[in-house]
Amino acid sequence: MKISFHGAAREVTGSCHLVECSGKRILVDCGLYQGGRELDEENARPFGFEAGDIDYLLLTHAHLDHCGRIPLLAKRGFRGEIVTTAASRELARLVMLDAAGLEEEEASRAMRRAKRRGGRVAEVVPLYTMLDALNALDFFGRVVHYAEPLQLAEGIRVTFYDAGHILGSASVLLELNEKGKQRRVLFSGDLGYSGRVILRDPAPPSGVDVVVMETTYGDRSHKALQPSVDELYEAITHTFRRGGNVVIPSFALERAQEILYYLREGIEAGRLPASLQVFLDSPMAIAATEIFRRHPECFDQAAMELFCNGSDPFALPGLSFTRETAESIAINRLKGGAVIIAGSGMCTGGRVRHHLKHNLWRSDSTIVFVGYAARGTLARRIIDGAKRVRVFGDEIPVKAHIYTIGGFSAHAGQDELFDWYKRIGRPDTTFLVHGEEDVMSHFSRRLRHTRVVMPELHQSVDL
Repeated sequence: MKISFHGAAREVTGSCHLVECSGKRILVDCGLYQGGRELDEENARPFGFEAGDIDYLLLTHAHLDHCGRIPLLAKRGFRGEIVTTAASRELARLVMLDAAGLEEEEASRAMRRAKRRGGRVAEVVPLYTMLDALNALDFFGRVVHYAEPLQLAEGIRVTFYDAGHILGSASVLLELNEKGKQRRVLFSGDLGYSGRVILRDPAPPSGVDVVVMETTYGDRSHKALQPSVDELYEAITHTFRRGGNVVIPSFALERAQEILYYLREGIEAGRLPASLQVFLDSPMAIAATEIFRRHPECFDQAAMELFCNGSDPFALPGLSFTRETAESIAINRLKGGAVIIAGSGMCTGGRVRHHLKHNLWRSDSTIVFVGYAARGTLARRIIDGAKRVRVFGDEIPVKAHIYTIGGFSAHAGQDELFDWYKRIGRPDTTFLVHGEEDVMSHFSRRLRHTRVVMPELHQSVDL
């Protein structure tokens, strides 16, 4: 009975953990590393295990840093079963196909750049292709419901619990039995926090022996939600008075839908103009919003009541979905009065980079960051105060007003993490993952009556 760590070990992205019990190998998540170019190289390296040896993959949720290497896993020989919730299954399909398209696009762009430089050109191969992503979908098997145990194999039972992070997200409890020894091992996945709109609060199990816990914001708590909403409304109002645009780099899953939810509320409360022009400029976020509408079983009571009363929590009078590239380009002809929500949240890809190129240099415009930005990303450089940044090869001065509004994060802050931890009982061992090393160290000082381990990449531990 062993556990080993093959991603998100002393860093924030690339979640991937392996449990071995009773002759079976169970992977929990298989995500992409996100950040600088050195992490692109990390994604292409060996997993630290043989893909063909994995019997089951348990997917906690559909963010790219948790599901983004599944197509690569299948490409390298995985033939097991992927188990997850119904909502995560739909969202993961969307995310993986989008990532594959971006991989192919980036490889083509790199080839074109190399040819322009002249000389001999080596082929640039994407990490995986659209075909690889489509093939990976064949391995999605049983769908689980929250709090309903599933017998995976002899001596191995799994139960998914609502993590309150994004639609369909879960903490995963493995009940292991091998040679008379029993262990209850809980993987937190990414955790949300209580009191958010749309989704229910996290609901973990108790009586856990071992926990593998995320610590993304383990060193700080978020700003309260209502002041964050107020700040968003103020940022929009002040920008429109100056005659500029508001660009919101946003993750397509959850964050984009939450922002739409609050913009609708702001219009209904008279805090934002009824004629507000809003562009959701992300094909993936548009598709994700449609998936949200299909899974109200994940919603909290307030959002469910809106649906039951015939209202759409994501509908705005001035909302435009821009699916086509030409529509996206046309947005940049608007010199002011627009709220542009576009991916990606870390500005590492997607259409938001075009909008940054057209608005970062304008002192009348505003960029509003509403989520986590990993080290090495364009978003992080702007947040950290860079005076100039490179976008599509051009040096762009940063003159726009920059807001970082932490209250919209889908991740639990330090206090919420600790509250969740207290609810699971007193685990013998606590593995801290999915966090920067200094952040994990900070959070570990709050933990008592447990052995705390901050595993290194590929480290294996006997359970």
